[in-house]
Amino acid sequence: QVQLVESGGGLVQAGGSLRLSCAASGGTFSTYNLGWFRQAPGKERELVAAITWSGTSTYYADSVKGRFTISRDNVKSTVYLQMNSPKPEDTAVYYCAAAKEYWRVKLAQADYWGQGTQVTVSS
Repeated sequence: QVQLVESGGGLVQAGGSLRLSCAASGGTFSTYNLGWFRQAPGKERELVAAITWSGTSTYYADSVKGRFTISRDNVKSTVYLQMNSPKPEDTAVYYCAAAKEYWRVKLAQADYWGQGTQVTVSS
């Protein structure tokens, strides 16, 4: 069993920066593919970014490409989402997810999910 706990969310001004963290416990962190999802009120959960178990490949939604960066630290068993120049449209609850198979992350069928952290971007 893998437990994922997000942190780092909060209120940030548009154009600022914020870094979300997701700490994992249990399982073998280095073998999991990871992703960050977000869900705004009234909207579907969407994949923001993903990173393979090796850390050599990443994916970004078009809406955040060039602004957000996903990374992982296998020593700390933590995956990060660096949010630069956030926009009000980025306001949502952000969730960390992990899966043994990369496609499960890409298709929102992850094996494990965190409980989410709220990110609010003010104008």
